[in-house]
Amino acid sequence: PNGATEGCWCMWFRESRQEYRARRGDGNRAALRAIVDDSELTPGLLAYQGERPVGWVSVAPRTDYSRLARSRVAKRVDDAPVWSIVCFFIHRDARGQGVMHALVDAAVKFARDHGATTIEAYPQDTAGRQPSADDAFVGLLPVFERAGFVEVARHTPNRPLVRLVL
Repeated sequence: PNGATEGCWCMWFRESRQEYRARRGDGNRAALRAIVDDSELTPGLLAYQGERPVGWVSVAPRTDYSRLARSRVAKRVDDAPVWSIVCFFIHRDARGQGVMHALVDAAVKFARDHGATTIEAYPQDTAGRQPSADDAFVGLLPVFERAGFVEVARHTPNRPLVRLVL
């Protein structure tokens, strides 16, 4: 009902800081609804346990996420046309059950099926500490490593840029 965290509705990476603040909450919900209604591609994928949605991953071409162009963490390493996995939401009751792993696998398949040749992400490297839900919204490094992603850059200490060539 809140759009995951603080009215984000998975718009943080798609908007400037000013746009995000102005639209937080219902405005971001409407903005995501417009993308779903008007886009030729799905802006993300849902995970279900039975009939109940329990998780979300945002995956799309990197160019769909305007904030990445200004990000120190996700600074481009080359001009390759890549897809990006930028965020997750996993319902509290479903955490620790492999939902993030399933979402990464589904995102890779989805990107491949839509013509991607490379997919990248910008997860947290929690290096020996228990990750918090706040850490996990961008994904966790071991999850990506298990899916075959490799680190190609590290612009900040805890946030590697990882890639998988498809």
